[in-house]
Amino acid sequence: MRSFLTVSACTAALLALSACSATDAPQTPQTPATPAPIALDRTQLLDDLRILAADDMEGREAGTEGSARARAYLIERFEEAGIAMIGDTYESPFTYQTRVDTGEVHNGINLIGRIEGTGDSDHTMVVSAHYDHVGMRDGEIWNGADDNASGVAAMLAVAADFAANPPEHDVIFAALDAEERGLQGAYHFVANPPVDREDITFNLNLDMVAMSEDRILWAVGTYHYPFLVPVVEAVAARSSVNLPMGYDEPTDVPGADWTLLTDSGAFHRAGIPFIYLGVDFHPHYHQPTDTYENMTLEFFQDASETIVDFAREADANLAMIAEAGAAE
Repeated sequence: MRSFLTVSACTAALLALSACSATDAPQTPQTPATPAPIALDRTQLLDDLRILAADDMEGREAGTEGSARARAYLIERFEEAGIAMIGDTYESPFTYQTRVDTGEVHNGINLIGRIEGTGDSDHTMVVSAHYDHVGMRDGEIWNGADDNASGVAAMLAVAADFAANPPEHDVIFAALDAEERGLQGAYHFVANPPVDREDITFNLNLDMVAMSEDRILWAVGTYHYPFLVPVVEAVAARSSVNLPMGYDEPTDVPGADWTLLTDSGAFHRAGIPFIYLGVDFHPHYHQPTDTYENMTLEFFQDASETIVDFAREADANLAMIAEAGAAE
């Protein structure tokens, strides 16, 4: 996820400026008056994080045996979480080349599924999280607990909640591959969507949500899509973690604009509104110390509850998002 530059020094300033893009905000979000309580399975959430970040996954580098093991586990969890196949398989293979390659073709496999909505609208939300990491370096495993076993585990929690409390709109769940190679899985998904491209109304992207001593989960994207500000604010008002907006404005500060640095960047480039939820840089980012044991697990559980709430809020406001997005 993101660049290798540390920009945590920008946090205080961005916190102060996080609402600067909240101009011309639309009507109050259409949250149901009596939503079902969020019954997050915190044990399952931690199990998913621990298993995906375990040594036997070998850092889940795209195209490796560790990646295949992670994918097999995720297929089981997709089934258990109530995510249905679109077609006859969850797997969506693709090939890609990176900027540093000299003609070598690599293989990646996205995992795609859906929970159908109760309404008759074609509007569709995509919840995404990349499951790959950087693998092994000099025989040492870079486990990638925060980056991004955490986002995938939170995505599975969203799916379990929607299976128990069906959404109004169809929700596609995308465990994306080869993000660390330049958002390759996300670009393949956007170029080859499993539904009509025009029906994809919103992307909720989860990348690094398990490590924050300050209990801050950033909401990135409102600078580009200010009509999403009230949605973020509604969730923030209920959240047990801090949910500021920022890290999405053009700037000369290296690493301080995350717009194109994770999978939601591919959706943004295709004109699909997004919110990306993730933590700030920390000492374990892209290090072999990014392990389950080094995560702030209580924050991760609370942040995942906020993520579930955000997915519900977005579903409740998907018609507004579609209308506002079309007017952009």
